[in-house]
Amino acid sequence: MKILSDGRLKHIAIIMDGNGRWAKKRGLPREIGHRYGADAFRKTVEYCSKIGLRALTVYAFSTENWKRPEKEVKSILALLRQYVDECEKNIEKYPAYFHFIGDLAVFDDELRARIEKIEERTKDRPLVLNIAFNYGGRSEITQAFSQLMASGKREITEEDVAGALYTSQCGDPDLIIRTGGDMRISNFLLWQAAYAELYFTDVLWPDFNEDELDRAIENFYSRKRRFGGV
Repeated sequence: MKILSDGRLKHIAIIMDGNGRWAKKRGLPREIGHRYGADAFRKTVEYCSKIGLRALTVYAFSTENWKRPEKEVKSILALLRQYVDECEKNIEKYPAYFHFIGDLAVFDDELRARIEKIEERTKDRPLVLNIAFNYGGRSEITQAFSQLMASGKREITEEDVAGALYTSQCGDPDLIIRTGGDMRISNFLLWQAAYAELYFTDVLWPDFNEDELDRAIENFYSRKRRFGGV
C-alpha cells in the first residue's frame, strides 16, 4: 500500500467496465456482474481513503447506458437505490463525501432528496467521491457553457468553464483508469481529461482490487508529466 503524501496524485477517475462480461464468462446474468461490481466499488472507495487520495470519480452509468437491455438498466437503478439505503444506514462508517454528478432529473423527488441529504451530511470528509450517474462529458460541457451564458458572461475563460463543471471542487483527475480491456474514455470527463495520465487494464471491474489499483498507481509514478513542456 502506497500512502499518497507527495501531492503528485490527488485525484483518480475510474471507468468501471466489464461487469457484464465478467458475468457472461461465468454463465450468469449480466445484472449479477453489476452486483459484484458494486462490491469492488465499495472496496476501492475504502482503499482510496486509506492511502490518502483526495478525490475519486467513478463512472457508474452514462447517458448512453440507457440503450442497454431494460432488465439490466432496472438492475443498475435498483443497485443505486440499495446503495443509497446502505449509505443512510451506515453513513458514519463511510470515509467519503458523496457527490453525485450528472443529470439527476431522471430520479424521482424522493430519491433526489435522499441523495442531497447524504451529500450534506458527508460534505466535510477528506475524500471527495464523485459518482457519475446519467453522466456524459459532452452534456456536462454544454451545461457549463449554458450556465455561464445565463449568468451574463460575455467572455468565457478556461477558468470559468472549469468552475462550472461538476468537478469544480476537486479539480481535474491526475490518473484515469479503465478496466475491461477497451482503450477509450467513452465520453467521460472530456474537459478534465486534457492532461490526465491514462491507464488501461484487461482486468474486468469485479476482479479489480487493491493490488490492481497499486499497479496503476505505480505505473503513474513511473511517468514524467510535462503538461506540454519538456
